[in-house]
Amino acid sequence: MRSSTDPSYDCVTAGRQHEGAGSGAGRARDTDHGHDHVGDGAAAFDHGAHVHHRGGEGGDVSGALRAALILTSLFLVAEVVGGVVSNSLALLADAGHMLTDVGALAFSLFVAWLARQPATPRRTYGYLRFEILAALLNGAGLLAVSAAIIWEAVGRVRNPPPVETGVMLVVATGGLIVNIVAARLLHGSATHSLNVRGAYLHVMSDLLGSVAAIAAALLMRYFGWALADPIASILMTALIIRGAWKLVRESVDILLESTPAHIDVGEVRRALESVADVHSVHDLHVWTLTSGVVAMSAHALVHDAARNQRSLEAMTAQAAALGIRHTTIQIENRALGDCAPVVP
Repeated sequence: MRSSTDPSYDCVTAGRQHEGAGSGAGRARDTDHGHDHVGDGAAAFDHGAHVHHRGGEGGDVSGALRAALILTSLFLVAEVVGGVVSNSLALLADAGHMLTDVGALAFSLFVAWLARQPATPRRTYGYLRFEILAALLNGAGLLAVSAAIIWEAVGRVRNPPPVETGVMLVVATGGLIVNIVAARLLHGSATHSLNVRGAYLHVMSDLLGSVAAIAAALLMRYFGWALADPIASILMTALIIRGAWKLVRESVDILLESTPAHIDVGEVRRALESVADVHSVHDLHVWTLTSGVVAMSAHALVHDAARNQRSLEAMTAQAAALGIRHTTIQIENRALGDCAPVVP
């Protein structure tokens, strides 16, 4: 298995500590990143294996998700009651998004725990990709709820009902405060984890919903504009759809093992082929395993077998310089495509 943190090449990353290297026996502990290297040959799965996890990130992510979940759950009931009492679609729309928030945050919290579980012989990457599935489901859920809100809002534009703006304003203001706190809790982790970003987008959608509800309440209360409520709902939902669609698209790209948007495959190939003694590189693939974990596999043609190790180390360093630290490079002294097929 490939490690989910930096590879343990001394020539690429400093600060490694290995015990019993090269003997094939004993146990080596990577003290910087927590890799376990087991080389006792006791089981096929353990031999030379790397345990997949993300260092210590998961604890902080779980804490932020848990706090945001408690806040949103406590306010959900108040917003539903306030929306029903005031007859405000903007508040009910915000409550609908908050309900999906509670589910999204709970699911993201579960996935953050699951992604830290160790790999198994059946799942050699562990459960890291559950994060991507969570992001996809969160984005799809937002799109579904947004479609339902727009459908209801269009009906209210034709025939706007009366709204109790006082209750609507109080509840929307409380929702804004809760969502600001929750968004603040998740903001730092959202830049590193697609799973947390999905939950963060849910919270931000609620924050926008609260702003729209406050604006609509003020317009109806002081200017008598009855259409403010459904129009605010439509504008709020349109903004949410944009972020949700981006989240879904990025999740699908990762599941399809597309090349990450910030990686230029041509540049990667040129960097690998710039290594002395590397004649050419073929079967090059770059993909994202999970958030922040970019992997690469390639075949490299090196005519001089005596230089295989030196070339491998240099190519690993070139890939690391481009942000790819999970590499599998197959060295060939002649292209396998030129070999005659083996006849049984």
